[in-house]
Amino acid sequence: MDLTIQIEELLDKNAPDFEISKLLKNAIKTYQSNLKETFRQTQGKAFLVHHTRKIDHFLSIIYKVVLRKMFREFQPMRNSVPVALVALGSYGREQLCVHSDIDLMIVYKETPGYNIQEIIEKILYIAWDAGFHLGHRVHEVGELPDVAKEDITIKTALMESRFIIGSNFIWMETQRQLGVIRRDEPHAYVLSKLAEAEERRRKHPVSMEPNIKECVGGIRDANLAFWIATVRHHVFRLRELVGNVIDETDYTEYRAALEFIFRVRAALHLAAGKKEDTLRLELVPQVASLMGLEPEKPQKAQRELVTRTLQSLDIIRKKTAYWTGLLAKPCLYDAAHIPLLRKEAIEPGIFRCQDTLYARRRMKPKTFLHYLKLLLKEAARLPLETDASFEHLIDRTAVPKPKGKQLVAAIRQIFYLPYSASVIKALYKSGKLPETIPPLKKVMYLPQFDGYHHYPVDVHSYYTLATLDTLDHEVLRPLWEKLDPDSQAMLKLVALLHDAGKGRKRDHHDVGADLFKVYAKKLGFGEEPIKEGVLLIRHHTRMTRTIHNEDIYDESTVSRFVAPLSSQKLLDMLFILTYCDVNAVGPGVYNAFTDRMLRTLYFAASEMLEKPAIIDETAKRLRREQALKKLDDFKALPRSLQKKILTIESNLFFIKHTTREILAITQRARGVLDYDMQITAGSTLKIEIWRKVPINLGFLLGKLSHLELVTMEIFKLFDGVKYFVLEFNDTINPQEIPMVEQIIHDSFDMSKRMKLTRPAIRPKEITIDCDHSKTYALMQIRTANQRGLMAYVAHYFDKLGIDIATAVITTRKHRVNDLFLIEKDGDFCSKKEKILEELTKE
Repeated sequence: MDLTIQIEELLDKNAPDFEISKLLKNAIKTYQSNLKETFRQTQGKAFLVHHTRKIDHFLSIIYKVVLRKMFREFQPMRNSVPVALVALGSYGREQLCVHSDIDLMIVYKETPGYNIQEIIEKILYIAWDAGFHLGHRVHEVGELPDVAKEDITIKTALMESRFIIGSNFIWMETQRQLGVIRRDEPHAYVLSKLAEAEERRRKHPVSMEPNIKECVGGIRDANLAFWIATVRHHVFRLRELVGNVIDETDYTEYRAALEFIFRVRAALHLAAGKKEDTLRLELVPQVASLMGLEPEKPQKAQRELVTRTLQSLDIIRKKTAYWTGLLAKPCLYDAAHIPLLRKEAIEPGIFRCQDTLYARRRMKPKTFLHYLKLLLKEAARLPLETDASFEHLIDRTAVPKPKGKQLVAAIRQIFYLPYSASVIKALYKSGKLPETIPPLKKVMYLPQFDGYHHYPVDVHSYYTLATLDTLDHEVLRPLWEKLDPDSQAMLKLVALLHDAGKGRKRDHHDVGADLFKVYAKKLGFGEEPIKEGVLLIRHHTRMTRTIHNEDIYDESTVSRFVAPLSSQKLLDMLFILTYCDVNAVGPGVYNAFTDRMLRTLYFAASEMLEKPAIIDETAKRLRREQALKKLDDFKALPRSLQKKILTIESNLFFIKHTTREILAITQRARGVLDYDMQITAGSTLKIEIWRKVPINLGFLLGKLSHLELVTMEIFKLFDGVKYFVLEFNDTINPQEIPMVEQIIHDSFDMSKRMKLTRPAIRPKEITIDCDHSKTYALMQIRTANQRGLMAYVAHYFDKLGIDIATAVITTRKHRVNDLFLIEKDGDFCSKKEKILEELTKE
């Protein structure tokens, strides 16, 4: 039965409000249960409009019910009741999404005899009881201008008002007040919204999981252009400016992109079953399915969804950034700036102000080559940014096909600049990057579903090059400066193209190497630099794979790693590339642990390159000892202490630490009575312990098992002192340091015990190699990641009196690969079978 008829029957029976609310609630639930099917048929803005009007319908019913119940058979004409229901925000724009709050304003005029407050209360109570999530405001018409002055967000919401139902007279008066609001201090409003947008974009940069409402190029950027247009030109739709302020072609492209984002947002809400504006990776399959993208090829559909989303966001960013600047220009104008602009003019219509390039809006563009040469000239001095006005100017040019000699030479010159990334960023933001550097075409906006990369391939590639431009690593900067200009330029091109082979069926290392070879030749690079670049791209993940999956203290591992690299120069360049690549993955990915492991591998590989034959532990140690003896700080130590340091029995101690680290560690050991400690809580937590008395290692690790342990090292120093290092992938707050200190103090009580859970390790997941090296046996555990695994192993070794020299703990995809080096001077190998039995016991 029709909902209106059912309500009429209830009204005739004088049914209480809660029965009407219950009926409405059931009708709303029925409507919501069919939303997915409705979405499949309409999608995009049409779906949002349909949903908005359905909410209008329900609220209109509530309004009519209240009037009927209040006035009964004496109900006056609707225009005579001084109340109107007005939609605000996205609801007002007819862009209401499924689980968004319904922003409703009730405006009225206090009139004796109408019981206005009771009418309003009834409307709200019935709406709430029916299940509506209202963000509501109630105002008398005359107070609207004062309300708008209270907060910029309220003013913005009011400017998007739309009449739903009620008195047309009240709505007409409301519109007059809204006109006053739009005209009130437009300059201050525009400047405030621009500042707000800048902060929002900073908080929500584009990533692999973009917030399609708040991020750069999101719905809020589209709203911003409309809001500024409203106060500047008093328009009610952005399209009203087409042909005047906005180009028809640009608007068509923008609307297509915004339409796709509307589709994605609606599907996101439906897939999540709640308000959700972030395209989280776990929701991608459901969203792609709802949108009907490639139903027969789900993986391709998911990639297409994220790619088109990122591309649409970039189109909205590009168009709205230019329009916003154009619309806001009178609000930003200051006559006092004219002399400065004239001074900073590069050529007629182009200015460099505060290291940002601006262009006079609506000026006729020259050639693409002209502006590329201008970028090259400016980026040779200092890193620069580009304003949307300059990017729009480049966007209106055409990249010639085929490219002439001058253009090819100019593109090649990008990689010889000190700030190459500035030019690449300008080309990216103007939309000309894939045309300028064709090997990047297939990876533009390409997502990476590996759970590791934070950015799509194109953004990651740019950040890799940007990291190289600003390289400040104490080890790598001298290596970079040692390279000749051709090698530096080649390495910059490698940094940009190292992932250009992704998205193909073949391995991206090989595809990328092939693409680089062809393109570098077109740019005129020499045969030798091209060979080096091909090798680097083919092996650009080799260092990270080695440190995460293998024992880098094993000579055979280092030998295997360094085998494809024919020279120290290539090893240097691979280390530089790896550093830039990992830094560009995402914030905090390159941490102290990664840096330490990469340095260790690099120095070990450098030593391996010095001799074709495998260098044994003693030879490595001797070289470190020689370097140590040359230090002035070492020479200043008492002879007795020098001797003690040089007679530390562990070769690994000298291999793993730099000469400066050896000095710092051993000088701290000199003053130890019972034990000493140092806790460093930076981006990761590092605990160093020097001890003469026994330590309850199983208890210590058990107490810290809530933190992810990645490395443990134990070395015998001198005078009975042992040096322990525990490095964690997590960190703690400064306020938690005293708690960790107390745990360490308690760990020197050998009577302390913890109930530890026995880990589940199958026999095939543990191996023991007693022939690993002259000094150490190796135990390796590859099993499912389990909390307290290391604590249990350490506790059991404590019982047997076995010393762990070093432990390297690596966790990837919920699997651990733990390597333990154990000194052979104990009876570890004689108890091998017993250890295996205990650790794999069910």
